[in-house]
Amino acid sequence: MTRAIPFTKGHGTGNDFVLFSDPDGAIDLSAAEYANLADRRFGVGGDGVIRAVRSANIPEGRALLEHDLDAEWFMDYRNNDGSTAEMCGNGIRVYVAYLMAEGHVTLTQGDRIAIGTRAGVRDVQVGPNGTFRVDLGRWRLGDGEIAPDGATVTATGFTGVPDAIGISVGNPHAVVVVESDAALADLDLSITPTVTPAFSDGVNVEFVSPASPLVDDGIGRIRMRVHERGVGETMSCGTGAAAAALATRHREGAGAPNNWRVDVPGGTLGVQMFPTEDGEHVSLSGPAELVFSGFVAV
Repeated sequence: MTRAIPFTKGHGTGNDFVLFSDPDGAIDLSAAEYANLADRRFGVGGDGVIRAVRSANIPEGRALLEHDLDAEWFMDYRNNDGSTAEMCGNGIRVYVAYLMAEGHVTLTQGDRIAIGTRAGVRDVQVGPNGTFRVDLGRWRLGDGEIAPDGATVTATGFTGVPDAIGISVGNPHAVVVVESDAALADLDLSITPTVTPAFSDGVNVEFVSPASPLVDDGIGRIRMRVHERGVGETMSCGTGAAAAALATRHREGAGAPNNWRVDVPGGTLGVQMFPTEDGEHVSLSGPAELVFSGFVAV
């Protein structure tokens, strides 16, 4: 039976999403239906779909509430192909902007909110002028499947050193350095890069061009393009930007900065590494914009 549900389209530096509210967890869509919503020809169109559901009404959220009662809302994130994903750094910023616009939460500049995700609870802070900062939590060198420097990447138009650095920020990444901005532009990411050994659940692949000089006024600077699992090339990837900055810092060694500017095709993101009691965390900051709303049949 076809039904119409209200939705909102939003994006963070060009990484775009279809969002809809289902606080009680009553809307049960299949992977194919999520993919249809994200389809750019037959649906609303987006890199992913985000369902706003209270944590108490989704199994993954209930598990998180056992340890963190503040995570009232859960970001049920689906890739463009309908598959689930652990986290989305741009998506979670847009998600909080959506919760505010829908009246689900009341937040002002400086306020923080705990959001449940499949990667755990993430803290998001409201910044100025439509920006948000998300603490992505502890990161890990290596993704659990490969060693930090244990994978190679091949891609159409890529002629550089294929060695990748594995980074996990709740979801898996393989980061490769290219020799210049021109080499970055020459990549054809309409064809999925090949990562060896293969990741069992897929992997996001980032190609990074360091600026010259790399560090300016204490801030590291890189440009990035990304091929996201379950999506393809996107204009931006928030967790990918964090992984790219972390991998570049690791590659540069001692003395590399903890603050980074990451330029992506859709804009600019900020990444910061900082110490906490449970180890080093990495944060992502950038804009979130809600573009339009309407109704869609599912």
